[in-house]
Amino acid sequence: MEMEVSLDELPSALLATIMTKLDIASICSLASTSSTFRSCAKHILSFLPTFHLLDIAPSGELLRPLLPPNRSLKSLKVDCGRLDDSAIPVLLKPSLHELCLHNCADFSGKLLSEIGTRCKDLRSLYLGSVAEKRGRAIHINDLEELLSSCSQLEALILMFDVSLFLRHNFARVWASASEKLTSLEIGYISAVTVTELLSPNLGSHQSLNPVQSSVLPRIQKLCLSVDYITDAMVGTISKGLPLLTHLDLRDAPLIEPRVTFDLTNAGLQQINQLGRLKHLSLVRSQEFLITYFRRVNDLGLLLMADKCANMESICLGGFCRVTDTGFKTILHSCSRLCKFKVTYGTHLTDLVFHDISATSLTLTHVSLRWCNLLTNHAVYSLASNKELKALDLRDCRSLGDEALRAIGSLPKLKMLLLDGSDITDAGLSYLRPSVINSLFVLSLRGCKRLTDKCITVLFDGCGMLELRELDLSNLPSLSDNGVLLLAKSRIRFSELRMRQCPLIGDTSIMALASMQVDEAGWHGSSLRLLDLYNCGGITPLAFRWLKKPYFPRLKWLGVTGSVNRDMVDALATSRPFLHVACHGEELGADPYDISDGLYTHDYDEVDEFEQWLLEADVNSEDEEMGDAENNEVLAV
Repeated sequence: MEMEVSLDELPSALLATIMTKLDIASICSLASTSSTFRSCAKHILSFLPTFHLLDIAPSGELLRPLLPPNRSLKSLKVDCGRLDDSAIPVLLKPSLHELCLHNCADFSGKLLSEIGTRCKDLRSLYLGSVAEKRGRAIHINDLEELLSSCSQLEALILMFDVSLFLRHNFARVWASASEKLTSLEIGYISAVTVTELLSPNLGSHQSLNPVQSSVLPRIQKLCLSVDYITDAMVGTISKGLPLLTHLDLRDAPLIEPRVTFDLTNAGLQQINQLGRLKHLSLVRSQEFLITYFRRVNDLGLLLMADKCANMESICLGGFCRVTDTGFKTILHSCSRLCKFKVTYGTHLTDLVFHDISATSLTLTHVSLRWCNLLTNHAVYSLASNKELKALDLRDCRSLGDEALRAIGSLPKLKMLLLDGSDITDAGLSYLRPSVINSLFVLSLRGCKRLTDKCITVLFDGCGMLELRELDLSNLPSLSDNGVLLLAKSRIRFSELRMRQCPLIGDTSIMALASMQVDEAGWHGSSLRLLDLYNCGGITPLAFRWLKKPYFPRLKWLGVTGSVNRDMVDALATSRPFLHVACHGEELGADPYDISDGLYTHDYDEVDEFEQWLLEADVNSEDEEMGDAENNEVLAV
């Protein structure tokens, strides 16, 4: 007679070995199922080498038992959205080589100095949004303690506004930075400060050497967001960082730049004088003002192209005076180019790609957003690159079904973004049978000719697909019937965006909540992001389908707050790890930024994770939601 042995009856050493192969979310999920697993989880958390918890923002009370003393911990990544300075002793371990802390708005500058004091062996550091909450402050001494104490630091990412530091001390402080630092990214810094920081002799006032190099001579990767990209700044970067292979500069002017605070042909010529750059990104954002690089034309790109033979990735945004001649020169000068991105290419036409099949280029990522002169012919030419994995043609409004016919021949395509194009339901049939099977991300936002039939054309009888992210926003003819068809397809979507669809209502939420992705999974169990902002048919009655146990993995939800503020608040209270956005903001980070690689997710299975963290009584949650529903009924 065979004896059945349950998993928790296995030897503890074997269980510990198995559990160490899991991520933190899965370990906690398993710990919630029995006392044996809970005891084992507590034990292995004291010697795990990595602790990554970015899926939720835990409170200090919840985080403390998950981070016991652990001399083996080398890598820590945490969303600190609910933490403050009181969590510093819990987070900062002397053994760490990698530290990644997101959303540190409620921390003060003490976080920086304490990292320098407690984590002297760090190799990689990421800090996001430090002291952005009102009343928090960072002092230059905090930064100095960090830079002078972490002598092994190789990569530093400060994703916050460093202009808060006084300029006259800033360069001096960086003179004490690790000599091993090769990668630096800063969330915001003024162009003048960059120029001063990287200019010879400014880093060390005691030096008597008139030809001393920059204070950061070993930097190979530099990513900066600045007020203005200027000739002086790019010239200083080129001269001061001789080992640079990766340069990413982005600005967002508040006013139209004067010539002394702008990039010109002369400045562009200074970039990559040594020919070592492999990645170059120059982008003028229109976040605050509709503005371009008006002082750069074809001549600037022609001068730069002479040194571009080793380029593998180029991103150019806002070069409104550059024509086909300039862009074509870049393509034909960079034989190793794999990734090519242009935004606001107002003079870019099909001719740029006319003879691309005659070149030796093997493009894998192409993004041509807001290039309104492009037509189907450009896509036909691009489709000669059968290695294409990501194709971003958002807001190229002249593209139609013939472009889809060409795209249908790309067997390795993982990401396809067609927002605002003139395609039809029938045209989408060109994505069957091959392309739809390889796609991971598909965006059809604002393709206003599409109807419910597009769901049938794309997914009817298609079987199991790799598709995980779908954007059907701003489709005026998409209705509940289309979403019902989508639910029946049983595709394991992780992100579904359907904002600004006036015909979508409560039935869609019910269908998605009940959707089965396999025989064992239900309750919309795969969705982690659902955007239903400003969908015209959604009423307060739909909110009962958004509470547990429905959508157990949901982390981002977009709704219209005016539907019923009390119910939105009750939902946020009952599901504290669910980010509810009700003001129209886009959810999550920009998922379609392919300037530096194909965007993909690595999703964790976290069915019981929130349950383990909260140890909450589901009945109490139901009561809160029930009270809100009752109030709604009374109001009616």
